[in-house]
Amino acid sequence: MIAQSRPFGQRYAFVVVGVIFLCLLVAAGLRSAPAVMMLPLENSFGWRRDVISLAAGVGILLYGLTGPFAAALMERIGLRRTLLASLVVMSGSTALSLLMTKPWHLFITWGVFSGIGSGAVASVLGATIVNRWFKTNRGLVMGLMSASSASGMLVFLPLIAALAQSGGWQPVVIAVAIATAALIPLVWLLVPERPASIGMVRYGAEADDVPPMPPASQGNFLAHTFSTLRRAAGTRVFWYLFATFFVCGFTTNGLVGTHLIAFCGDMGIGEVQAAGLLSMMGIFDLIGTTLSGWLTDRFDPRKLLGVYYGIRGLSLIYLPYSGFSATSLIIFAVLYGLDWIATVPPTLRLANEAFGDRSGPIVFGWIVAGHQIGAATAAAFGGTMRELQGNYELAFLIAGMTAIAAACISLLINTSRPAFEPEPQAA
Repeated sequence: MIAQSRPFGQRYAFVVVGVIFLCLLVAAGLRSAPAVMMLPLENSFGWRRDVISLAAGVGILLYGLTGPFAAALMERIGLRRTLLASLVVMSGSTALSLLMTKPWHLFITWGVFSGIGSGAVASVLGATIVNRWFKTNRGLVMGLMSASSASGMLVFLPLIAALAQSGGWQPVVIAVAIATAALIPLVWLLVPERPASIGMVRYGAEADDVPPMPPASQGNFLAHTFSTLRRAAGTRVFWYLFATFFVCGFTTNGLVGTHLIAFCGDMGIGEVQAAGLLSMMGIFDLIGTTLSGWLTDRFDPRKLLGVYYGIRGLSLIYLPYSGFSATSLIIFAVLYGLDWIATVPPTLRLANEAFGDRSGPIVFGWIVAGHQIGAATAAAFGGTMRELQGNYELAFLIAGMTAIAAACISLLINTSRPAFEPEPQAA
């Protein structure tokens, strides 16, 4: 049982954000690890690249599909219990992969179990924390937590790439399992269930603030999760947000996150150097996503999404023709890195505007599921294109064109009217 008092007053919300930032950071490191392990696994076991990509795609897909159920489960049994259980699953499944000898072992450990575990430590976790702990500055805080995905690359990729280059895939697995396990005591000691658990209100709220009680906190959380999807799916704004986030996943961790290192390898660039490129992108995304959160609090999020997807599409189209010189790769890293996850704060704001604070996080979870379906599709698509054509050029060109299409769709989103009637709260 955690203590019922905390220092810093309302500012304790930022302590919670700090711990959750670390959780999201390590989860991002876990999800990016297959990109570094791809070539060592190919060399160690002789597994084809499309087989390894498919396993990574399964993990990405379940990472997204778990999100809406995790958001409802956090309300039903508690955020702390859900998060702690997820960290145990993440650490255990990655550690268990040290025993793998067959491709299906990779599917079970890095695909199924790590996908489900990390799915609860994702954007829906950030959205739940923002809605539960903050009345103001939501865009900025969500930008900071979204940037943890970039920071995960920044912190982990050079390290695990060096481990993979010197010792193969096993040291990568050990590093990720230990980092994940180390978070468990931090969450247990420092993350209360909600501000009221420690006698506080949300940051920026008045003393008499009473947050709305999410309907998932009562009744069957599975039924409520599907009911929320059913009602949201009857609105145009949901499908616009779903489609744009599908493209977001397709063009980020699905294609670039999974295949950029291998693409660079095909062009004669070593794993550590390629991982350094991703880390540079991580630095610029940390800047870009935090700035995006600040901008989201002040400007039309639809126009922001249009700009972000437009820049992303142009940078992806540019890469295959860049020549892969040091200068051209730096240009790509800057352009692409600035909006890697910058789409999250404006997308969350649009979801909250359309569906309200009570249902917004669960609807956002389904939108994130679209992101990961897109990512899983790109992970498998990129590997298949590489096997069929012997290169990644067409895969990156197609991804760039989908991003341009998403920029156009973003401008069609209209949240001026309520998307659906909220479920009545239990008496």
